[in-house]
Amino acid sequence: MHVISSVIELQDFNPFIIIGCGGGGEKFSNFEGVESVGFVDDDSKKQGKYFCGHKISSNLTELLEQTDAKTVAIMLPIGAEGSALKYAVQAIDNGKNVITSFRSLSLNENPSLLKFATQKNVLIKEIGPRLDNIKKIFGIAPEKCCEVLPKISYKHKTPVVYVGGTSQECGKRTTTRLLGQAAKEEGMTVGVISTDEMGIENGPDFNYRAGSLSVMDVPSAIMGSIKYLEETKNPDIIFIESQSSLTEIGNPHPRGLSASILIGASPDVSIVCHRPNHPFREPRGIVSEVKAIEAVEPTKVVGVSINLLNIENTTGQIEKYSKESGLPVFDVKHDAKCLLNIITEYLGEK
Repeated sequence: MHVISSVIELQDFNPFIIIGCGGGGEKFSNFEGVESVGFVDDDSKKQGKYFCGHKISSNLTELLEQTDAKTVAIMLPIGAEGSALKYAVQAIDNGKNVITSFRSLSLNENPSLLKFATQKNVLIKEIGPRLDNIKKIFGIAPEKCCEVLPKISYKHKTPVVYVGGTSQECGKRTTTRLLGQAAKEEGMTVGVISTDEMGIENGPDFNYRAGSLSVMDVPSAIMGSIKYLEETKNPDIIFIESQSSLTEIGNPHPRGLSASILIGASPDVSIVCHRPNHPFREPRGIVSEVKAIEAVEPTKVVGVSINLLNIENTTGQIEKYSKESGLPVFDVKHDAKCLLNIITEYLGEK
């Protein structure tokens, strides 16, 4: 009853004042048949500038008086729910309809707005997450969108090391912890962020299951963790454990999670872990993973951590994979300090 399912329905609410002069606001104004007569944004840097052909206002009430707007469309990001609620109340109080999005202001979580709109004889509707189509395909869907964290953009000051891998269970967790321990033994103040499947082991500063989050939330979680460590610990170096792989063949589902961790880390330098003869994974290999990592983020893979668990004769394996990848390769269980030296040497040259 309160959900917008097509752009045709939106056209019945013309003309619009749109709240939010970002990607959501621009996208909404470009919907077929939508007529916009003004924009509002709380960002003082945007106010007074032109956006989609209109001068950005700071005051919704004034803009309502100056235009013939019939509806206010609230297109704000997650994290701006307070502002979204404020504008919804202002619009309804002025006798205007409201269109919101599930990211801006979920009506399921704000039933009082529905009652207020009824009292004022106006409509309030939501552009939902279209989980109905997921349920149609699979017969099951989340009750609501699981994207909840605010979108942040944070550039770390501390050197960050991303520990990726060619598959699941290839040594990322062990490598991250051993590199952190080696750095501590060298006298560094170290930050370690673990994202592993269980998230219960001791040692890291943060240990949470990244797979429990929407991939849209993972970059914020990583950046927020880095920011927190910098503010509370002032580390010399931060190691971030990734999950799965960007290139693994047999299990594509967590590959997006790997990309989200990498993007959130925005690493200065990266390491790739590899487990030859993996008994139940299908890695493409070191070279493919290196290319993928360096394509997703402007980072440099400087070394390989090899997991020889499934190798009966380990003689010559280090040399074999070093030649194959063109990178220094180490059995990190014995040579974590050597791998750390490769990392710090590269960082010193940047």
